[in-house]
Amino acid sequence: MPEGPELHLASLYVNKTCEGVVFSGPVRKSEVSKCSDVPFTCEAYRITATSRGKEVKLTLTPLKSDESKQRAKAGQAVQPMDIVFRFGMSGFFRLTREDELPKHAHLRFYSNEKPCRVLSFVDARRFGSWQHNGTWQAGRGPCIMFEYESFRENVMSHLSDRAFDRPICEVLLNQKYFNGIGNYLRAEILFRLNIPPFLPARAVLENLESEDSCENQKPVKNEISDTKASARTKKSGVKEETADLLRLCHTVPLEVVNLGGKGYDPEKADYSGFEAWLRCYYVDGMTSIRDHNGRTMWFKGDAGPMAPKDSKSPKAKKRAKKEDDHDYTDKKKASRSRRESTTKKKVKQERMTKTPKKAKDTRLKETGSKRKKTEKASDVNTPQPETRSNTRTRKSSAAETIAGPKRRNVRGTR
Repeated sequence: MPEGPELHLASLYVNKTCEGVVFSGPVRKSEVSKCSDVPFTCEAYRITATSRGKEVKLTLTPLKSDESKQRAKAGQAVQPMDIVFRFGMSGFFRLTREDELPKHAHLRFYSNEKPCRVLSFVDARRFGSWQHNGTWQAGRGPCIMFEYESFRENVMSHLSDRAFDRPICEVLLNQKYFNGIGNYLRAEILFRLNIPPFLPARAVLENLESEDSCENQKPVKNEISDTKASARTKKSGVKEETADLLRLCHTVPLEVVNLGGKGYDPEKADYSGFEAWLRCYYVDGMTSIRDHNGRTMWFKGDAGPMAPKDSKSPKAKKRAKKEDDHDYTDKKKASRSRRESTTKKKVKQERMTKTPKKAKDTRLKETGSKRKKTEKASDVNTPQPETRSNTRTRKSSAAETIAGPKRRNVRGTR
């Protein structure tokens, strides 16, 4: 699921690829999508993007000209429009040519160049959404990456809230206070501080100071460590990070952003750098159980006193190297055709091997039927041998025929 770093990288992708591109015409929505239409039409406009936590805002800005009054009369947009996106499970942006439009492109912005290019919001599972003339969602807190001071103050000033009665791993997913934290980020943050995930959140946070003493330091360089150093600290049992929990909620996502296109690359989908960066989430040797909300929590060591009872760890799925999650070009079609051809060849070979067995079976059946016919004919023509039971019946019948007329004659004489 895309989290704060992925949405920020998506905004950087839009700003980089759409720089200098002029878009034109209406914003079009796919027929399958249940989201609202975007009533925006303009002859020439530009697109820029910004991110905040788990939201991305696209700003459509019409280009000024002398015909602005005529455009207003014709029903075209003159003022900028903001469209706020929430990615759901699988949303991302992609700029392609019109003939290479992705399969699940649900909102499209067309350029006025030839050949035409299209900026698409692609969402295979359709859990994402957008809102035209929208603003940042009111229930979400400040951004963990770019509004750190207000984020920290918002958490420390609301520790008496009932939300902090829950385990720390579940509170980290509360977007009212931790806007941008998701499943893999909470695992990495708690693992670096060696905090059991099911400790009470208030007990973990109430000992922190309201202000961060390390604000003036560069955040990312202090958090990244070599693999050799991390192995030594694991053996010695010393904590790798000295910063507090709220500090890591700010710096760990910035590490993912610094990975660049390797963390979020809709064209190549190369996640090797991101997988090498992970220390806890989906890593061999770690344990996982489901929290009270059904989300999988990855950790090492003790789970904590608030762990759900009878919680079963989900079966770990082996990571398979995928060619491209966002590739809907001829590569996948070619691979599918190859697979189909190989399966057809295997079926033909099996049929060829099975045919001689069938011929043998038919021959055996024919010979067996001929033998049965000959046996039936022999039973009709040849006389059956006499047995003891047959001879007894014949003798008794002969005796009855002889004794019968004698008895009648005696009665007649009497």
